[in-house]
Amino acid sequence: MTKNKYLFPFIMITSLFFMWGFVHNLDPVLIPHLKRSFSLSTLQASLVDSAVFIAYFVMALPAGFLLRKYGYKKGIIIGLAFFALGSFLFIPAANTQAYVFFLGALFIIACGLTILETAANPYASLLGPPETATFRLNFAQTFNGLAAAMAPVIGVRVILIKGLSDEQLSTMTESAKQLALASEASSVKTPYFIIGSVILVIAVIFLFLRLPEIKEEDDSQDEKTGIFHALRHKHLSWAVAAQFFYVGAQVCVFSFFIIYAPFAAGISQETAGNYAGGLGLAFLLGRILGTFLMKFMKPELMLRIYALINVLLCIVAMTAGGTLALFSVIGIAFFMSIMFPTIFSLGIKDLGRDTKLGSSLIIMSIVGGAILPPVMGYISDVTHNIQIGYIVPLICFIVVFVFGLKGHKIVKN
Repeated sequence: MTKNKYLFPFIMITSLFFMWGFVHNLDPVLIPHLKRSFSLSTLQASLVDSAVFIAYFVMALPAGFLLRKYGYKKGIIIGLAFFALGSFLFIPAANTQAYVFFLGALFIIACGLTILETAANPYASLLGPPETATFRLNFAQTFNGLAAAMAPVIGVRVILIKGLSDEQLSTMTESAKQLALASEASSVKTPYFIIGSVILVIAVIFLFLRLPEIKEEDDSQDEKTGIFHALRHKHLSWAVAAQFFYVGAQVCVFSFFIIYAPFAAGISQETAGNYAGGLGLAFLLGRILGTFLMKFMKPELMLRIYALINVLLCIVAMTAGGTLALFSVIGIAFFMSIMFPTIFSLGIKDLGRDTKLGSSLIIMSIVGGAILPPVMGYISDVTHNIQIGYIVPLICFIVVFVFGLKGHKIVKN
């Protein structure tokens, strides 16, 4: 960031990290809201997360090809257009009272987020000196953490409006009940309209912004590109695997916390919700401190230290009870905070022409967030013990540790 020409573009790129972090962290509020409004089972309500993570899997490679063909700036504008469109679709979704319409809107938003993350993560790391690339990406991701702390607090107040009680609903006719629930469902219109409008403004700014198109360096004249060519970079293949397991671990920790806390500590769900706020705050503080420490420590060293600490904390989460169990999970959130951007920046390092495609492959691995949590849930159901389910994030952090130990090393082919 020593060159002033990079300052405003970096600020705008950083705003993208905040916006996708904000809309992502409205999903935990949206799930109970739609569950009640449509009288859904827990499994049906969980399709909110499925719609999002499937979009990442489906769109990641097309996003990479899109960036290679049109460049970062046009790719970002297209991603913002999808983001805004999906947000505005919440209005007709609420009007028609069709759950599948909500899922479709979320899928379109996530398609836009996939393009944005595929573009913004490598762009933030390339927008300045190579030696500070990981620091820059962690700094930008800090605003993602800020959004993660803010979104649930705001979302609860503007989406989870206090409606009729279950007792009142039970005395109503079916048509009157559906009308009342439809009124509650409409509370999503205003917040998502505001989000869509803000995204449109950001898109217009990017349209007129003179965004420098970074050319990735390539030491050879080899014109070959493609998925298999990109995966010949062993550190990229390792990064794809590490990111798959990391994202799976993160979703496990956040999604199951309000189930875990009452079981392990014997507290109410309301109290568990308060501790969940501490979970988001710990994640944010971890990002801030980790970004600062990265000035003095090599990213790969921090990654393996943090991963090893989280392996130990998972063991505590599996075996301890009471306050110790709760704070062990909060500690996991703190120490996993730097993992996504660090794995990402180490994975795309020195990829040359394969940088954009490599970025899309790492983003594609976010599908781990759709696959590993059901595994943890299955283990918990079979054993009737959510704490034993923490064997899943434990294994995930072992994979991240191995990536930080040797997987990140660049091997010349």
